[in-house]
Amino acid sequence: MKIDTSHALSCEPCTAPHDNPCINNRGGMPQITLIGINHKTAPVALREILSFTGDEADIALHRLFQKPEIGELVLFSTCNRMEILFIPVQGDGQDCVKTFLSQFKSVPVDKFEDALYTYTGDEAIQHLFRVSCSLDSMMVGEPQILGQVKKSYRNSVAANTSGVILNRLMHKAFNIAKKVRRETGIGDNAVSISYAATELANKIFSDISTRSVMLMGAGEMAELAVEHLISNGVKEIVVANRTFCNAVTLAKKFNGKAVKFEEMEGFIKEVDIIISSTGATEFILTASQIKGIMRSRKNRPLFFIDIAVPRDLDPNINRISNCFLYDIDDLQDIVNGNIDERNKEAIKGERLVDEAVIKFKKWMDSLEMVPTIVAIRRKIDGIAQAEIKKTVGAMAHLSPQDHEAIERMTRSIADKIMHDPIRFLKNMGNHRDDARYLNAARHLFNLDHTDSL
Repeated sequence: MKIDTSHALSCEPCTAPHDNPCINNRGGMPQITLIGINHKTAPVALREILSFTGDEADIALHRLFQKPEIGELVLFSTCNRMEILFIPVQGDGQDCVKTFLSQFKSVPVDKFEDALYTYTGDEAIQHLFRVSCSLDSMMVGEPQILGQVKKSYRNSVAANTSGVILNRLMHKAFNIAKKVRRETGIGDNAVSISYAATELANKIFSDISTRSVMLMGAGEMAELAVEHLISNGVKEIVVANRTFCNAVTLAKKFNGKAVKFEEMEGFIKEVDIIISSTGATEFILTASQIKGIMRSRKNRPLFFIDIAVPRDLDPNINRISNCFLYDIDDLQDIVNGNIDERNKEAIKGERLVDEAVIKFKKWMDSLEMVPTIVAIRRKIDGIAQAEIKKTVGAMAHLSPQDHEAIERMTRSIADKIMHDPIRFLKNMGNHRDDARYLNAARHLFNLDHTDSL
């Protein structure tokens, strides 16, 4: 039995009472289940084996959804995690998923089973919310994961493998992720060397779009810092390298200007930010050189980022007025402090996630009432229709308008009779014995007898 996916494309799945499509073969509500591996449980070599490319993910969704044990399905696969979120309808579905992974990836179950984690019910909901909020990421607060989760969900919608429960669950995951980012500082502060350099530049210069940058050397972190500065709108990039052809190549990459290393001092007079990452064994710029340059600059601020090891820039440059020099250790200290701040904000995020789990659990609990609510509605409506037919049939003199008025009045009476019992059932779950009241409701309305009308 597959779960109805007719609401999959809506922004919010329908939650009105209807014949519950989510009952599993044990007669109760299914358990939301999540099986996966991530950077905490498996090395990259194993994550590579179990990861899915875009095309593979589409094929895997289709094939796994065909299994009779699986009712709804969403599959996530990134460089740091592979997770399968599903609703079982026969058994718990866990062996089915493991066997499928083994067969699809041609790897024995015992080669990856110890690295798998399995969450069910509230734990599965909480884990999904934490992943979407980037509370479970290698770098807490990184923004990419939410987009990756959304893409995975869109693939499931396109494949028609996500239904009533997972549709609502995924939308709630997106909502809580936005709330955590909005109400906490989890995404604030730079947590990479290259981005920390850009953040400092923004603090030193009020308008970075009017500033120019010189890149000396060609280290990876230095290039990343330049890319961050470009994305922040710096005016011009100048590249100086001992090998001029390398300077030309880099300048072309950044749409900038290449200069020879010997010309460097002349261009320092014109730029505002210097990023250095050469392989030199001695300082390439000394404090005495910079003092002379600062006089010709009329003491306009000059920001130095020294990412080289050994250092390219004389630490005494930092003693010169309006010169700001940061080496890689300074930047790392900033990053470490920012990581600590993010972790503090993550505590607030965890609280928001826990609140969202409780709310979603209440919605899940309410689904158990749906068949009884539908049955009460059907019974009362059936009685009302039967009485209308009996009464109106014996009153041939009534006009069509009279018939309509009687039907409208009867429906209104039926709705009022049903209102309080149904509201009571919908609001169950507040430390009450739900099963007891559910059973009482079915007995009161004699719902379990086909001849009850």
